[in-house]
Amino acid sequence: MFHKIKNVSALPDYRLSVQFSEGVTKLYDVKPLFEKLPVFKSLLENPEEFASCSVDIGGYGIIWNDDLDLSCDELWENGVQVETPFDGLMAFSDATELWGLNESTLRKAITYGKLVNGVDVCKFGKQWVVSIDAMKREYGIAQK
Repeated sequence: MFHKIKNVSALPDYRLSVQFSEGVTKLYDVKPLFEKLPVFKSLLENPEEFASCSVDIGGYGIIWNDDLDLSCDELWENGVQVETPFDGLMAFSDATELWGLNESTLRKAITYGKLVNGVDVCKFGKQWVVSIDAMKREYGIAQK
């Protein structure tokens, strides 16, 4: 199973904060890679490059340049989960992808009271977010 990445931020001391579409945030320490994979030593020599990390197209990893990247599986398996106020929340677009639904299905679930606004879901500007617990309660375990 791929754990799609939504956002990555470079932190001090060569650590990464990685937010996954499942509503989980993990901290990943890049320093052990400097010895295991010499190509990563270039990040030590150029801290600005380390800070320039971004999510790869599709969310299946993070990249620095054409030579440096890390897979979502590496970040998921070797990252340390941290608690944030946003844990357990995901955008409708992520929920529909993980559960194989259409966004209109979730909007109808709100209209019919299956998902309760302010309890299970909330709208921020134009974006709806839903709790993972509510998705599991109403639609079972994610398909992807």
